[in-house]
Amino acid sequence: MALKLYNTLTKKKEVFKPLKKDFVKIYTCGPTVYWYQHIGNLRSYFFMDILKRVLKYNNYKIKSVMNITDVGHLTSDQNTGEDKIEKAALKEHKTTKQITDFYLRIFKQDLKKLNISEPDIWCKATENIKEQIELIKILEAKDYTYKTSDGIYFDTSKLKDYGKLSKKNIENLQAGKRISCGQKKNKTDFVLWKISKEPGKRQQEWNSPWGIGFPGWHIECSAMSSKYLGKQFDIHTGGEDHIPIHHNNEIAQSETAFGKKPWVKYWLHCAFLIFNNEKMSKSKGKILTLSDLEKKGYPPLIYRYFLLTGHYKKQLNFSIKNLDNAKNSYNNLKKIISEIKNDEKKNKEYLTAFQETIDNNLDTPKALQILWKLIKDENACGKIQTIKEIDKILGLDLLNSSSLLKQEKNKKLEKKLSKEDEEIARKRAIFRKNKNYAESDKLRKILQKKGYVIEDQKDKFFVNGIEFKI
Repeated sequence: MALKLYNTLTKKKEVFKPLKKDFVKIYTCGPTVYWYQHIGNLRSYFFMDILKRVLKYNNYKIKSVMNITDVGHLTSDQNTGEDKIEKAALKEHKTTKQITDFYLRIFKQDLKKLNISEPDIWCKATENIKEQIELIKILEAKDYTYKTSDGIYFDTSKLKDYGKLSKKNIENLQAGKRISCGQKKNKTDFVLWKISKEPGKRQQEWNSPWGIGFPGWHIECSAMSSKYLGKQFDIHTGGEDHIPIHHNNEIAQSETAFGKKPWVKYWLHCAFLIFNNEKMSKSKGKILTLSDLEKKGYPPLIYRYFLLTGHYKKQLNFSIKNLDNAKNSYNNLKKIISEIKNDEKKNKEYLTAFQETIDNNLDTPKALQILWKLIKDENACGKIQTIKEIDKILGLDLLNSSSLLKQEKNKKLEKKLSKEDEEIARKRAIFRKNKNYAESDKLRKILQKKGYVIEDQKDKFFVNGIEFKI
């Protein structure tokens, strides 16, 4: 059975055929590193990991690239509001580099905990400014740009197929009497280069032919993907929230600049994680991080198992009840597998069924069902070696008997706080609130000498998992 993937561009499931035989180039929209990535964000990168594992299982060689947005992502996708990185730096009284380095480090730690492989190439927007300026120059030379007082914009009215990824009704989106676009010619036009209102005030700004400023969010991905993957490549992944604006704009500027149609052959998008009937969102403040789950007693691979239970194209409902179900299933799965004897054989019947399932648009829920059927089949042979093959895709450390025990041990902080030590922690919170860091550090050392685990965050800290707000 051939590998089939759902292509957002064509709105159908297609047999996968890369541009170059046996070699696949993948670009993934990475995080904007101004805050912690919540578990909804992580679903998109988990999906990317499953895709890469399945491609490798099908004997493809892969070159994968992920960008890091460390400048230019405004609080509104419509080219308005503050730069998220600059805003975070101001709020936390840090440099933009301190902000982006810290949250990128946490993001990479989360990927490792979830057994998500890193890309072959990480690329930061701030390290590719030259490439972005050169790409804007190409668009300018082709007469697809115009200048306003606040930046250089792409004129979407010059493209007949603008919005084709989401099938936008452009006529209803164009500027009219009831729609205010400011200086933009059309509502759908987007910024390529933002001109600084007060040069020198921002931490991040660069000289350009159009004035001191910084790149727009959309141009970053086109410039970096073409730099590392060429002017045309196989797969572009991201969350479904990128479809209507960010990815439509990437296509518009890239196909105009490079003259390649399609610029990307396959567009794959992961659906939202739903929490309390809403998309989990940083802007709404309704988020949970992987660390939050760990503090609540759920090791990262429990969350990975939970994600496997939902198809990436369908929204997945998160709840503690559903996570508990995943935890029980995973623990039972590990226990049963630990008792199976290895006969050094492989079960071709189950492996064939598994590959047919996973090659059918990455159907992880049905793949899990096949795994459970295998381990419960009293007449099946070759279980251990077959599980080993299956786990190359699932990534659950199913044959690592120590992994679950280690995670359980890490999340169990057995030493509880005495009343005396709790009072020390409360005093430390007061010292940190008053920015008396010398005294705060003394109390931290006292608690650590007593065997407590201390985790500091911006506006709170934890002592053996107990939260103390500042």
